[in-house]
Amino acid sequence: MAASLRLLGAASGLRYWSRRLRPAAGSFAAVCSRSVASKTPVGFIGLGNMGNPMAKNLMKHGYPLIIYDVFPDACKEFQDAGEQVVSSPADVAEKADRIITMLPTSINAIEAYSGANGILKKVKKGSLLIDSSTIDPAVSKELAKEVEKMGAVFMDAPVSGGVGAARSGNLTFMVGGVEDEFAAAQELLGCMGSNVVYCGAVGTGQAAKICNNMLLAISMIGTAETMNLGIRLGLDPKLLAKILNMSSGRCWSSDTYNPVPGVMDGVPSGNNYQGGFGTTLMAKDLGLAQDSATSTKTPILLGSLAHQIYRMMCAKGYSKKDFSSVFQFLREEETF
Repeated sequence: MAASLRLLGAASGLRYWSRRLRPAAGSFAAVCSRSVASKTPVGFIGLGNMGNPMAKNLMKHGYPLIIYDVFPDACKEFQDAGEQVVSSPADVAEKADRIITMLPTSINAIEAYSGANGILKKVKKGSLLIDSSTIDPAVSKELAKEVEKMGAVFMDAPVSGGVGAARSGNLTFMVGGVEDEFAAAQELLGCMGSNVVYCGAVGTGQAAKICNNMLLAISMIGTAETMNLGIRLGLDPKLLAKILNMSSGRCWSSDTYNPVPGVMDGVPSGNNYQGGFGTTLMAKDLGLAQDSATSTKTPILLGSLAHQIYRMMCAKGYSKKDFSSVFQFLREEETF
C-alpha cells in the first residue's frame, strides 16, 4: 500500500499556534476554558507511554473520554476515574465523533482504522479523526482516503517532546490535513501541547516528524560519542556537559536529555535508561526516514548510519531501553 503511493503536492502554507508566543484571548487558556457544554466526549485509542499522559491532559481540561487500548490494564486507571472504556476501536467511533489515536507503528494504525473492529466500521459522517502516531506518510494518505469515503475527516498529527512534554502538556504537534479543519483539531491538540503547527496536506505532519527524529537520532549519537571520548580523555562528565552547553556543540541531546548517567536528573540515563522513547521506536522511525529517502532519491548518509546503529542496539539487548542508551552501547562495544 505505502510503496506505490505518489507523494502529494507541496504544503499549502504554514499555520502555527503556540501558547508560549500567543497569550492573547484566542490562545490555549481561552481554548481550554470553553464551557463544559461544548466539551462532548473525545475518543482516545492507545494508552502507552505517550498516549496515557496525553489522555490525562484532555481529562484535566474537562473532556469526557471514550477509551480503548489493546491492553485492558492500560485502561484501568481511566475507568477508575470515571471515564468510559469500550472493547474496540469501532465502539469508540460509535460513541465519539472526535477521536485521537496514538499507536506504535503503521501496522497498528491500519488495524485500528481498517481492521475487523476498526474505527471505519462505525465511524459517523463528519467525525474528526486525528492520528498522532508516527507512521509512514504514505499510510497516512491511504487512511485519509478511506476515511474520506466514509464522510469523515482524517488528520495526521505526530508529536515531538517525549514523555516529559506529554506529561506537562508541552508537546509540539505537526499537523497535516485539510486546512479548514485545523482549528477543530487545534482545540483538542492545544490541551496537550504548547505548539500546534499546520504543515500542509495529509502526510506532511508525518514528514516533519520523520525529519525531526532522524536529526534527533544523529545528534544523540554525536552527543554520546563526544561524552564518551571526553570521559576517556579524563574530563569530568558534568564539566564537559556544562562546557558543551555554553558552546557551539550545544543541542537538545546535550542540554535537556543528556545520555550520560549522573549528569542530569529526571532523564532516562539517570534511571538505567528506563522510560522515555524506546530504542525500538527510534529504529522504526529511522526506518521510515530511510524508506522516504529511498523513494525520493535523497541521500541521508548520517541518517542511514544512525539507522544501522539503532538496529544493532535492538539486536544487542537494548530494544526496551531509552534511545539515549546509545551511550552505554558505545561504552560497552569496544570492537568499534
